[in-house]
Amino acid sequence: MKLLDPTSHSNWLEPHSIKWYKQLGQLQRKYEYSWNATITEPNGEKRFDEEVMHIITGKKVLDVGCGHGEFTIQCGQKAKEVIGFDITDDFIATGKTLHTKNVSFVNGNSKKGLPFEQNTFDCAYIRKGPTSAYPPLKDVVKKGGYVVGLHPGDNTGKELPHIFPHLFKQSTANTFQLVKNRLHSSHFSTTEIEIFDSIEYLHSPIDVIKLRCFGQNPIIINTLIAKNIEQITLLFNQNATSNGLPITFQRYIVRAKI
Repeated sequence: MKLLDPTSHSNWLEPHSIKWYKQLGQLQRKYEYSWNATITEPNGEKRFDEEVMHIITGKKVLDVGCGHGEFTIQCGQKAKEVIGFDITDDFIATGKTLHTKNVSFVNGNSKKGLPFEQNTFDCAYIRKGPTSAYPPLKDVVKKGGYVVGLHPGDNTGKELPHIFPHLFKQSTANTFQLVKNRLHSSHFSTTEIEIFDSIEYLHSPIDVIKLRCFGQNPIIINTLIAKNIEQITLLFNQNATSNGLPITFQRYIVRAKI
């Protein structure tokens, strides 16, 4: 049986579009993955989090693309002050319910610039947030300050279109080149991008569907379960190990200095 292409559904939204983020905010009120998986260590996300905690100690920090602020709040335990910045109203609203004395949240779109004065921050980070923030960060972070970023790699989940044809499509994203271009136009004094590969094990066939339909209307998920769960389960079992279904988990870690 041919698997359904969820992008053909009338309710499908382009992932990471403004409409998609708005819908995700309405559905969950936070940016949190809905599928169950285990990621091998070391991995890019854990390495990034450790580096952030190291550079922010005792400093005034900007978190661009903060989502609902869970990581922002954690950083507040190390930093002097943290401001979380995000485009999604519902994420910011959730963050404000969690805030502590030295953590605050601002709503805005980095494509329109960052609404802060020059040299406001000692350092900044982008944790899976917008690459459009790199150029304006040069103005709001003090000279000599650090900017670190974390972005999903282009090879993330590259096995999925081969295991589940039609359900997944071959990625045409070129995030690596996009990040390089953003850094070039930012004119930082130094930049580097580290490629960090590890393995993510999806726990069940339902998690495959949840990953594919993250942030989408629940109608799409329910349609896939009703029509394709048996075939997805068969393909999952044919390719899974005792740990789950292994797929590439790739992250780009950006390190820059103003």
